Amino acid sequence: MKTVKNIIQNKSKSIYSVTPQTSVLDALQVMMDKNISALLVMEGPDLKGIFTERDYARKIILQGKSSKETSIQEVMTAELAIVRLNTSIDQCMQIMTERHIRHLPIVEDGMVAGMISIGDLVKFVIEDQKQTIEQLQSYISS
Repeated sequence: MKTVKNIIQNKSKSIYSVTPQTSVLDALQVMMDKNISALLVMEGPDLKGIFTERDYARKIILQGKSSKETSIQEVMTAELAIVRLNTSIDQCMQIMTERHIRHLPIVEDGMVAGMISIGDLVKFVIEDQKQTIEQLQSYISS
């Protein structure tokens, strides 16, 4: 069974985060600089939430708030679905589908170990299927 651990072995070890007090504008700047669509919201080692492009669109733009004057804690998603390193890829896909989310923080032993996106899952599944097909073709040919 393939798990989250299989995905993050090949990912950057960087964890991008902001504090709850960070302005939305500053968080957006980090997201642009790192070319990412979500940031973890952390206070020290404690995971407090996640801020995504969807949060921005729905809670800032549509509500007419100011990105410069609004803090992340006002608009972040605090009720998080989290996964562990031994969570299966299928379970991750199920969680994302049921909750209509695109990012899952990974928490192991109370510490943030990273984050995976729907893109990470799709890429992993495609590569895994490609390897399976190659193995089956090799088996058939021999």
